[in-house]
Amino acid sequence: MTEINEPKPNTFYVEVSGSGLPEVDGLFVPSTAPPVESESGTVSSPGYWNGKMAWDRADGKAARSPAISYSNSYQSWRISRLDGHLAYDITSDDAMPPTDREWHVYKKGVSPAPRVLVHHFDPRKPCPQPNVVFVLGGPGAGKGTMCELAESQLGWTHLSMGDLLRAERQAGGPTAAVIEEFAIAGKLVTNEIAVTLLKNTMELLTRTTGKYNFLLDGFPRSLANLDGWNQAMGKQMELPKMLFFECPYPVLENRILSRAKYTGRSDDNTDSLKLRFDTFKAETLPTVEFFRGKNRCVEIDTSQDRQTVYDLVSSHLAEYTEISFAAKPLTERAEMLLGLRPFPKDAPAS
Repeated sequence: MTEINEPKPNTFYVEVSGSGLPEVDGLFVPSTAPPVESESGTVSSPGYWNGKMAWDRADGKAARSPAISYSNSYQSWRISRLDGHLAYDITSDDAMPPTDREWHVYKKGVSPAPRVLVHHFDPRKPCPQPNVVFVLGGPGAGKGTMCELAESQLGWTHLSMGDLLRAERQAGGPTAAVIEEFAIAGKLVTNEIAVTLLKNTMELLTRTTGKYNFLLDGFPRSLANLDGWNQAMGKQMELPKMLFFECPYPVLENRILSRAKYTGRSDDNTDSLKLRFDTFKAETLPTVEFFRGKNRCVEIDTSQDRQTVYDLVSSHLAEYTEISFAAKPLTERAEMLLGLRPFPKDAPAS
């Protein structure tokens, strides 16, 4: 008989949706099934089954407990129906139910197989507030490069306002056409679109990754954005710190035109750059001035070499960066971004 030695508490929640058997859909909470010996001889413990985490239906309607569990005999994760019969499974030795692959319809299941999402926090409760640092600078100032480095090397989550908007455009949602019009004209999207997109993305990532530290690249682009942020996030939330990347216009222009041959972006051209920079000066610089007045703005000269800029960025994020990340060796990609090794000929620089 195999026993589990004091496993870490199961604090995760599983959401199942889109099943061809609607009764399977719903929220699943850490299992409270009493200790019992499984078919493989493993003794369960609260929140666990067969040595892996397990879950019960939150509504308590399932005849089987746990309702989501791992089978050592079949080396698969399984989801049961309300009557206890197995409905869906997936062959995997992952520590958690896979969320990035399609599940299999089992004997008592009905197609299609459901989508599975793992939450780090109880989705029935408000999402924990994020720790946010705003990152602003003109187009080509190095925001994307430095944020990517902070994400891969320091464990921060990088959210680019531009990337989020481009993704929305490509997805063809209800706001896609509006976003496209604003992008071509070099103007800022509406406050409602920007803030809603950011808030929803941060909440989803916080719940599904457990990470709190966010770098918001290209936000707030206007004082109206900031007002919308305060309304959406709550005025009681401390005003985030801002990293402002300063860089002369000729340097910005050279960087943008140099990267245009790689990005394929419709706004990486001389005319759009001029419009974007004019918009930046008119609408974003007043926001920077506001943060300066509140002593919440850290200014970094990004015309310097990348290693110097990265060292400055790292030092200003150190307060919230986990020590384990701070000591992490540079990845090959990071070395390329810092100019310490060349990019492969078919791999564009950021």
